[in-house]
Amino acid sequence: MTLIITDPHLHSPMYFFLANLSFVDMWLSSNTTPKMIADFLRENKIISFAGCMSQIFFSHFIAGLEMVILVSMAYDRYVAICKPLHYSTIMSLHRCMWLVAAAWTVGFVHAMSQIVVLVQLPFCSPREIDSFFCDKPLVINLACMDSHKLKVLMNIDCGVVAITCFTLLLISYTHILITVCQNSKTGASKALSTCTAHITVVVLFLGPCIFIYVWPLNITWMDKFLAVFYSVLHLSSIQPFIH
Repeated sequence: MTLIITDPHLHSPMYFFLANLSFVDMWLSSNTTPKMIADFLRENKIISFAGCMSQIFFSHFIAGLEMVILVSMAYDRYVAICKPLHYSTIMSLHRCMWLVAAAWTVGFVHAMSQIVVLVQLPFCSPREIDSFFCDKPLVINLACMDSHKLKVLMNIDCGVVAITCFTLLLISYTHILITVCQNSKTGASKALSTCTAHITVVVLFLGPCIFIYVWPLNITWMDKFLAVFYSVLHLSSIQPFIH
């Protein structure tokens, strides 16, 4: 992030989005990992209700934000490859800032739509969550009510964001591959390499989201693994792939 800000050669839309993605990734890992590490060293693993709601809010806020940034990066590559003569006009600094602002707005609205419902649920004892951090499906299970319809509605909310972003990504990269394959084999190979890297990042990011929120497996150990993979492990692989 410091290099991108200080080096004039890196003041391009691609690195602008990459700096924002790096900033968001720091938020995602900082949201749950410090508390998780501290709990490993404690016998009594307790979190306040406000702390639990904060973890859920920032998890969904950052997830929605990162998805839209990934879509913006795909759009940037689409314009660069499919409309190179108009690239500087279309991907102006003003346009890039609007795309990032849209990402923050989508993330905030998505997170608020989740948290406003959760804080109003009637909870009763025992208030125990079998996971490393507070997560929406587990918190809903603590509610003293029939939560099936609520789970369906909230999963639809997550699914709309995730599937919409994934569809836009596929459309962008499909257009890129078709355009480049029609022009040169060398360019096709390079574009395929770029698209493969970006799609790998998308799968690493959206895969756990889909199985946690959209299509839950209901397997405790698998849910724990996906939760840790989503919040911690996939971050170490995103930056090398994107670069």
